[in-house]
Amino acid sequence: MKKIASLLLLATLAACGNTPARQSEASAAQMNELVMYAMSLADTPYRYGGNSAGTGFDCSGYVRHVYAETLAIRLPRTSNQISRVGIALDRDQLRPGDLVFYNTQRRPNSHVGLYIGDGKFVHAPKSGERIRVERMSLDYWKTRYNGARRIR
Repeated sequence: MKKIASLLLLATLAACGNTPARQSEASAAQMNELVMYAMSLADTPYRYGGNSAGTGFDCSGYVRHVYAETLAIRLPRTSNQISRVGIALDRDQLRPGDLVFYNTQRRPNSHVGLYIGDGKFVHAPKSGERIRVERMSLDYWKTRYNGARRIR
């Protein structure tokens, strides 16, 4: 009986030991949902400091809203602060739902968008514009690219 109890205890401890090593990264299905939700907000107007679909978004407010609504993840308020969250990625590692950062105001990571796949991202561009999809290969975006992050 002691042997059986010892084996059960060892099996339980071994199972517990494996749990923390489990990847906490969002599944592909969750990231698809995130991208679909992000795309559903296309044509929402840009609003400096904005963080709601009803009144408009700035770039970081948009990204924060999408992550909060789909994955219940609270991101910092500014694009520069968000650029320090998650893990850094090379361009060839990008997957839908990853964050892409740009220098659009003469300072690194002053703009953020959501990668949607096929070399494209969706973002809240600037005053007078609406949320839209852009190609990362356009010269404007290529020359201002600062990097990418994956939020776990």
